Amino acid sequence: MFKKLVPAIFSLVLPALLPAQNSAAWKAGAAHIDITPDHPVRLNGYGSRTEECNKVATRIHANALALRWQDDAPAVIITVDNCGVPAAVRTEVLKRLAAAGKTVQDERFALHSTHTHCAPMLKGVLPFMFGADLPADQQERVDRYTETLTDKIVKTVSDALGQMQPAQLDWGGGKVYFAYNRRLKTETGFQNAQNFSGPSDRALPVLRVRSADGKKLIATHVSYACHCTTLGIDEIHGDWAGMAHAEMEMRFPDSVCLVAIGCGADQNPYPRRELRFAMDHGVQLAKEIVRVINKPMRPLNGPLNCATREVMLPYDKLPTQEQWQAKAADKNKHTAHHAKKHLEMLERGEKIPPALPYLVQVWHYSDDLLTINLPGEVVVDYSLRFKREFDPARTWVNGYTNDVPCYIPSQRVWEEGGYEAAGAMIYYGRPTRFASGIEDIIASTVTNLVPPNFVTERFQLMSPDPQSGGVKR
Repeated sequence: MFKKLVPAIFSLVLPALLPAQNSAAWKAGAAHIDITPDHPVRLNGYGSRTEECNKVATRIHANALALRWQDDAPAVIITVDNCGVPAAVRTEVLKRLAAAGKTVQDERFALHSTHTHCAPMLKGVLPFMFGADLPADQQERVDRYTETLTDKIVKTVSDALGQMQPAQLDWGGGKVYFAYNRRLKTETGFQNAQNFSGPSDRALPVLRVRSADGKKLIATHVSYACHCTTLGIDEIHGDWAGMAHAEMEMRFPDSVCLVAIGCGADQNPYPRRELRFAMDHGVQLAKEIVRVINKPMRPLNGPLNCATREVMLPYDKLPTQEQWQAKAADKNKHTAHHAKKHLEMLERGEKIPPALPYLVQVWHYSDDLLTINLPGEVVVDYSLRFKREFDPARTWVNGYTNDVPCYIPSQRVWEEGGYEAAGAMIYYGRPTRFASGIEDIIASTVTNLVPPNFVTERFQLMSPDPQSGGVKR
């Protein structure tokens, strides 16, 4: 199937790369690796799936970009074609890299999941997706794939680190228009359907990495605020993100294209549900990358400063044991399974967590570019907010980074309710929805990590709010 689509890809003509415009003080290396499973495995993303998958529509990949400014410690960006790579895998990757003598500091490692819903299930991600425990043999194959993926991420990061060469970094931005808000208000609540008037962020930030002389494209890195849910087939497929990666690497076979996801938790690709639409979206995105990298771009200077801070996001009031027992008798298998698993925790004497640990990551390339990386399925309000509070011409916001523990609603979405606000927490195994106010917890944490020179004048004039650690709005 994939090979039949190749002629359409090559029919697009590429202009030549522009010559180098800034001196090289960077080193960079890029690598990618095929992570397609070689055995049947259950796919994640849709609870209606009942069998393991043994069909491959397209290969899937992990892609790594290693960066170093002068003699500073290296930083690594990696994208993985999966619904969600958990924090536990990220931690293990860093541990294995250190054991191999290729240490990457925690705050300098950004792992992005593409959130394709046509990739293998991983241990610890969406554990209650199917409303029942997996059969033991299926769970063994999920665990085996998780281990294989961990090893392959380590290898591709190691390869990228080993291939670093003098380089130039530039960045620019474009627009792509297949994402639309998917929260449509109806008389019975919010429906997952195209909402033309809902908020969206169609920006396509593009990082370009070239050799020191500007003649060779080493890598491109982009992100787009949209769910990777064009497809619902029970086959391995990278969806639009994977197709954009394939398109770019066919055009530039000696380079690596890293596609991440922005704050797209409440955004869907349209049209959808057909293979041709995944191809169309991927080609559209790749064409925009090519347009951007063949126009003048803004040079990125170092140093690359990286910081993380973990905060706790409190849950709403937890159910009582009696309420758990009532839910365990629910006719909905997902509700019942979720309750039974929490009752088992209580019976073992375990405490149900009152809050979720949440790792906020902020990078800035000197004064040139601010990158905010947030875990989870983050709704679009966050990127729109940060582009108001910080210079929108220099601000890049990603979701699905370093962990995908659940949906992260804004205050608006939390108050409106619906799937992104509460309903999806069951599938992620979280005890209940978040408490009101997590948006300000996250935003104040980001604000405390962002250098003042990125803050907009309007935001600077706001008075400090000692309770939130941020500002009054």
